[in-house]
Amino acid sequence: MTALALFFGHPRFQEPDLSEISRIQGVESAWREAYRRHGPQAPNQVQGDFAVAFSPEPGKTFMAVDRFARHSLCYRVENASILQVAARADEVAASSSSLDMQAIYDYFHFHVIPAPRTIFQQVLRLPAAHYGLFQGGELTVAPYWRPRFTSVTPADFSSLKEEFLDILRSSVQSQRHEGGRTGCFLSGGTDSSTVTGLLSQQFGEGVPTYSIGFDAEGYDEMEYARIASRHFKTRHHEYYVTPEDLVQGIPRVAAYYDQPFGNSSALPGFYCAQLAQQDGLQRLLAGDGGDELFGGNSRYAKQKLFHAYTHVPSILRQGILEPLAPLFNRLPLVRKLGSYIDQAKVPMPDRITAYGLLEQIGAENIFPAQILSLFSPAVPGTLERAVWHETDGADFVNQMLAYDWRFTLAENDLPKVCGTTTLAGIEVGFPLLDERLVDFSLKLPPHYKVNGLKLRWFFKEALRGFLPEEIITKQKHGFGLPFGIWVLRHPSLHQLAESSLHQLAERGLIRHPFVNQLFQQYLPRHPGFYGEMVWILLMLEQWFQAHANHYQFSPSA
Repeated sequence: MTALALFFGHPRFQEPDLSEISRIQGVESAWREAYRRHGPQAPNQVQGDFAVAFSPEPGKTFMAVDRFARHSLCYRVENASILQVAARADEVAASSSSLDMQAIYDYFHFHVIPAPRTIFQQVLRLPAAHYGLFQGGELTVAPYWRPRFTSVTPADFSSLKEEFLDILRSSVQSQRHEGGRTGCFLSGGTDSSTVTGLLSQQFGEGVPTYSIGFDAEGYDEMEYARIASRHFKTRHHEYYVTPEDLVQGIPRVAAYYDQPFGNSSALPGFYCAQLAQQDGLQRLLAGDGGDELFGGNSRYAKQKLFHAYTHVPSILRQGILEPLAPLFNRLPLVRKLGSYIDQAKVPMPDRITAYGLLEQIGAENIFPAQILSLFSPAVPGTLERAVWHETDGADFVNQMLAYDWRFTLAENDLPKVCGTTTLAGIEVGFPLLDERLVDFSLKLPPHYKVNGLKLRWFFKEALRGFLPEEIITKQKHGFGLPFGIWVLRHPSLHQLAESSLHQLAERGLIRHPFVNQLFQQYLPRHPGFYGEMVWILLMLEQWFQAHANHYQFSPSA
């Protein structure tokens, strides 16, 4: 049984006397008292970002992470009697630990390794909004919170707008660094511009803002950040990432993470955070969460269109439309109808990933046969469906949002921002993930989120007149990376990518012919799409180069 006590983050205890205990005696005392009162449901009485692990009494260990797992907890049970816990998977793994081949397949599917699995065998990670209780050699892991959507009816836009803005202001204020300098990531999108504007209201002119640009057609949206900066009179800083920056930064960022991490926005995020740290800031506020709480991702409208197919009578769908779909696909005038039917008949959430890189290329074309035998291709889909069905009964739009809270936020975007800011030596806050705002979003009617096919309708309408109109009407882009294009054009980056992928093939994990085909055929054909495959393979190999020699890596076993 571990006696280690870990307390991370900035918890806010909701019961007044617990808040007072935290202020006077410290966070640890408040957590222990919260557990004494509420047991494993104690995290429901706490807001903010946190991860905790402690022994509330002899022979028992309790651990928990916040609703979005902004801080990570990894653990391993030794000899059925000892629980090892740490913030990082590589801190829990023993020097003799083997790498988990299924986790590597999951990485190819998700571009990250989602909880509860990690890259190391027998090392697990606590999922978002979950607790763990270890006693008597038995470990129980379960959710302490799940979203419950309860739309208010009838919806009063004016009162909802007032409540929404009040929560936003309070959340931004609570995320400011006490006694230090606070600035904002500013992509020029709705979320980062909102956070920037609210912080400017509270601080006045001159809030420091930081943006990343790319000298590549179709990727640079710096002008929108400049519009927001001028509108809110910020002290704006810009940095244009170059291919040489990637050559220098990729090994450092890949090595920093405790397991392979393939979000391609990590490098731009790191350079943006580093710019702020060099400017003397202690904390940056990020806009992550607005799309997922209020319906801002373009796929929500797309999937809503496909979902309409489920309302067609089954006798018409199965008896006429689906049998005729192959014919439609061959006829120019109705080809789009055939494609629509083919996609719409795939159930959710399988439809979301049905056209991903792994599915388009084919696992058999990527991995050697002996490696394929070590994977179970069904595992990622089983996890996705389990998360999807946790909100059965919710409106379709809300179900998509809750699904993204796990896979887009907790597993992907938040580890990206938290990891790269920590690497840069600066704190980060997420005002749009304040529990009060999350709870507010739960009661919004679905059509306030995706109104017809209009994305984040309520959010934009509530902020109309506060944000510049150009920001309200723009299409979200963010800090997207023109990696595939740059690999084709810049020899040093091409060399790093190609040599890394062939080294991955030397390890026996992927096929040399696939690497050649990727660079000679796939990448020139569609650098944006297939560049993502090059990226996740590159980051995997760079992680191996930094870490794998410390652990057992035997894919032929």
